[in-house]
Amino acid sequence: MKKILSKYSFGVGDRFAHQAKPQLKAMIKAKEAGCAITPVWNKSYREHEIIGSKSFTTRSAVDKAVADLNWDEPYFLDADHINLKNVDFFIDTCDFYTIDVADYIGRSIDGKKQKIFYEKNKKFIGQLEFPGIDSIEVTADLIQAVAQKYLYAIYEAKKIYDYIRSKLGEGGFVVEISMDETDKPQTPDELFFILAGISELNIPINTIAPKFSGSFNKGVEYIGDVSLFKKEFEQDIAVIELAKKEFGLNPDLKLSVHSGSDKFSIYPLMNEVIIKSGAGLHLKTAGTSWLEELIGLAESEGDGLEIAKHVYSESYKYYDQLCSPYLSVIDIDKEKLPTPDEVNKWGGETFSQTLRHDQDHPLYNLNFRQLLHVGYKIASKLENKYLEALVANEAVISKNVTENIFHRHIEPLFLGR
Repeated sequence: MKKILSKYSFGVGDRFAHQAKPQLKAMIKAKEAGCAITPVWNKSYREHEIIGSKSFTTRSAVDKAVADLNWDEPYFLDADHINLKNVDFFIDTCDFYTIDVADYIGRSIDGKKQKIFYEKNKKFIGQLEFPGIDSIEVTADLIQAVAQKYLYAIYEAKKIYDYIRSKLGEGGFVVEISMDETDKPQTPDELFFILAGISELNIPINTIAPKFSGSFNKGVEYIGDVSLFKKEFEQDIAVIELAKKEFGLNPDLKLSVHSGSDKFSIYPLMNEVIIKSGAGLHLKTAGTSWLEELIGLAESEGDGLEIAKHVYSESYKYYDQLCSPYLSVIDIDKEKLPTPDEVNKWGGETFSQTLRHDQDHPLYNLNFRQLLHVGYKIASKLENKYLEALVANEAVISKNVTENIFHRHIEPLFLGR
């Protein structure tokens, strides 16, 4: 059966497989407001490995939430940032595959393949007109440079796609190609020829995730020139529209923005562009439902607050170990972190307001937030004690999760309010 995303889709993380229902309630609220959004639950192999969880646990939680809330629209489970080494972990459970090719960008590929690529695309040399943006001058050097930098990565994506297809069949899953975790953003002309290469290898992608200028750190605000981001976002959408026509790509192909959670300053700009262009969008969040769990536990006081404090204390203690897998997507000033002794004196209100992403609140501390964002391994070591606390404080946590997704993300990004 062919798997189809709606025009808008939204990735949600659920570290401990307890928040699928409140996450889905946010999509229901969007639907009631007249905006259809496909929920996509994403969890990477790295996250599963750190916690020691299995993909079927996430699948079970998602399916149960869908059944309990009578959701009759499409939904997906995303094998996030996969490669050939770990894809088998997800084959029995996932129907959305984010093929991460960042590690293969810049690797050399044989000259024959480069020559074939050049010959197929030299017809574009000259001025290339894109809908809604300035034209771009295409040179022979540009096409050759794209082949040298990106062709190996595209062939690697093809290998991974073919393997998944051999297991799940044609059209049985959604395909995303991700190249956001690299050193430099792809330019519009590079993206155009990357899409040419993807088309030539018959990879039926549904979404593509390029890198943008600025910092997209986990769970905190966008850092960078918002006007430059808007320009790049607009250009990439225009490139995708032209590439779909030129290369016969999936007509529903759309842009994907990774680590898109809590990027409040650029949501209105993105909304403006997608409304004006009519383009679709996939937003992949950074899993902030885990932080809403901690906020809810702190607000509940008692044992919940003690667990939240323990998670921070141990995260502070094992700072290097927890942060090392995420160094490219966090930026913590250790000097601005409160000590565990300070935090242990806090009440639930102080803890929750220091963690909650309200940039106008005087207690908010983005360093505290980022450290706890990567501290979920500490909670996993508490095993049933942590999970039982989630159940005991479900009402408070669920409210936080739904409101965070709907009011802070969906409303400004998709509803324009």
